[in-house]
Amino acid sequence: MPLFSPFQLGPLTLPNRIVMAPLTRRRAGQGKVPTELNALHYEQRASAGLIISESTEVDPHSGGDVPTRPGIFNQHHVAGWRQVTDRVHAAGGRIFLQLSHLGRASHPLLMSKGQPPIGPSALAAEGSAFTSEGPKPFPVPRELDAAEIAVLVDQFAHGAVLGKQAGFDGVEIQAANGYLIDTFLRDGSNKRSDAYGGTVVKRARFLLEVVEAVAKVWGEERVGVHLSPLNSFNGMSDSDPVAHFVKIAKLLDNYALSYLHVIEPAQDARITPLIREVFRGPLILSSGYSQRLAENAIHSRAGDLVAFGEAFIANPDLPQRFRIGAPLNPADRATFYSGGPKGYTDYPTLQPA
Repeated sequence: MPLFSPFQLGPLTLPNRIVMAPLTRRRAGQGKVPTELNALHYEQRASAGLIISESTEVDPHSGGDVPTRPGIFNQHHVAGWRQVTDRVHAAGGRIFLQLSHLGRASHPLLMSKGQPPIGPSALAAEGSAFTSEGPKPFPVPRELDAAEIAVLVDQFAHGAVLGKQAGFDGVEIQAANGYLIDTFLRDGSNKRSDAYGGTVVKRARFLLEVVEAVAKVWGEERVGVHLSPLNSFNGMSDSDPVAHFVKIAKLLDNYALSYLHVIEPAQDARITPLIREVFRGPLILSSGYSQRLAENAIHSRAGDLVAFGEAFIANPDLPQRFRIGAPLNPADRATFYSGGPKGYTDYPTLQPA
């Protein structure tokens, strides 16, 4: 069974190729500090070859006082996340921290001083932000200048330093799903004409600066990057995602990264096979993979590891279920973002014989 063959991910030896995808669940405690509940959730899933944490904010201003998305910008966050990493490691697991910035996918009600969110260009995202007053349409963001971009690079580096203090095994840079770095990468949201816009190389500059800053903290072999070439979430689009993201992958191949994590539907992978040709490091596949499709992908060398999201929400012991062919628990979508232990730490595991 290819999914259960070990894999060398930089300095880490993974016992299997099954990755727990980053899953935002809106269950951080006050001040965006992870709690005992979060620690239990991740501990329950420590049999994954690798856990990637939920999206974790590096910017102290972009999330305001809504204590649902965790942060990594102060020592309270370090202490909260240390509970998580200690429990995962005690259970035999490995865990990376996903470093993220909401960018334009925010709202003044979520900002520390009620200011507008930020982005590469003054173009609003489609959809709504989840605020303390309920869903609100995304506003037009304020366009960043070059000096502010440099500050953001430093914020990612600071988050990487704190993640190391919190005991993580590495970090993943969130450059997907319509958040800040992704909005620089795609020409539907980046209309700049300076050093951070125009050609795909210029649009990738912010990402590469973040990679280099974070790698100075961790070493390239403990830094992963998350991309979503075709995901339209938060109103994202690109005029030529195939050419553009293959080029971005080729630029990332200049670094000895831990991995590249690409979201593309399993049944319609157009870009990932081309990325595989130009990116020589480990490749994590994600989106819509069943056990059979994952086994086939590993066997055919389409990817090296496969990330599972909803299946890990509902099945803390997913690797064991895959190994013995046990049925999977169905996921309760109504509890994905509801808060509390229901639908978070109460899914049943297989009973011992």
